[in-house]
Amino acid sequence: MEKMKIGISIGDINGIGLEVILKTLASPGILNFCIPVIYGSSKVVSYHKNITGIDFQYQQIRSASQLVTDRVNVVNCWQDNVNITIGKPSEAGGLYAIKSLEGAVAELKAGMIDALVTAPINKYAMQMAGFPFPGHTEYLTQELSNGDSLMLMVNDKLRIALATNHLPIDNVAGAIDKGLLLRKIHMLNDSLRKDFGVERPVIAVLGLNPHASDSGVIGDEEEKYIRPAIEEAKSKGIFVNGPFPADGFFGSGQHVKYDAILAMYHDQGLIPFKLLAFGSGVNYTAGLSGVRTSPDHGTAYDI
Repeated sequence: MEKMKIGISIGDINGIGLEVILKTLASPGILNFCIPVIYGSSKVVSYHKNITGIDFQYQQIRSASQLVTDRVNVVNCWQDNVNITIGKPSEAGGLYAIKSLEGAVAELKAGMIDALVTAPINKYAMQMAGFPFPGHTEYLTQELSNGDSLMLMVNDKLRIALATNHLPIDNVAGAIDKGLLLRKIHMLNDSLRKDFGVERPVIAVLGLNPHASDSGVIGDEEEKYIRPAIEEAKSKGIFVNGPFPADGFFGSGQHVKYDAILAMYHDQGLIPFKLLAFGSGVNYTAGLSGVRTSPDHGTAYDI
């Protein structure tokens, strides 16, 4: 079978991304499974190689059209000399993360690589460099979808999707409506079937408010939007239940009964995921025209 060509954007040059990339690609046998293509700069790769002491060989190329199939390839997206400040956000860290990401996405769209892995970015550094998106997911949704996508945290036993992504908490309730939730439920159902091979997915939907509002006593989003979306999805043949109070749902272990869970906002989904699956999970973006994953951690400036 032909090896897949896996593009890797390096993320923040001041963070842990390149260390993780180099350690992963230095593992014996990795080249038996894929052709890795790092989008960045050979100068930056060499800097991180030297400070980490990793024995790592690579081939410099201008684009994935020049791939060497038995080597790790580095596409030089820039020739600049870069000021690296390990453990600190900087405009340069954001700027070169953008250049890496744009280079990788362009070649994914052109069919020159088969999938994309994105190393962590620092959102403050990205903002300093003029990146107009809250995170990777929103940028990739613009570049690789028809306008919608689904953020999905995954490991072997747990899948948690988000109805809203990188929103301030005071904007979450206003962003939720029946139409949004129906789209996310359908996308989750489709992804479970097509991407994960689940023939008849069973989905749980969490409530937004404490106790899933206790029948409208603590907020009304469950009765106005969430429950009607669930009922309509059921009428279309989707196996979906809820809304469940988030704390009791995970505290009682109900999550093990479902193929996936739809959370209403970022921390409602990611806190239980990282408690239950930290170090064994990935971030997968469903609904794109290409495969994209990322690790389930950030830039780790503090270590």
